[in-house]
Amino acid sequence: MNTILSGSDDFSVRLWDIRSEKQIQVFNGHTSYVSAVEYSPFIIKDNSNVICSGSYDNTIRFWDIRSNKNELYMIKGDNEEDDGIICLKFIVLKKKEKTMNVKYDLNLYYGSRNGPICIWG
Repeated sequence: MNTILSGSDDFSVRLWDIRSEKQIQVFNGHTSYVSAVEYSPFIIKDNSNVICSGSYDNTIRFWDIRSNKNELYMIKGDNEEDDGIICLKFIVLKKKEKTMNVKYDLNLYYGSRNGPICIWG
């Protein structure tokens, strides 16, 4: 993969080509600073990749890289508990017991401005 993600104080998420040093795409939808970006392990139909962004607007948004910058899903943080998302990390844990042929549990961990680390998944 020859791309890198960036989040910005202009409320956007940007995908860059490392080799050409040029911007490939811009994803808009956040209403405050984008403080965290992460490549998601999720793949949707047609092998399209998904990226994830967290913002001071207290949302985590999932974006489809290949389908015209569409927002796929949004998680709204708790306004009192979180007060803005500052970091994200996908963690894959091996399951102790097999469930419906799934060997791994995938969780999204995120940190907030108020301090707690939360698990979604």
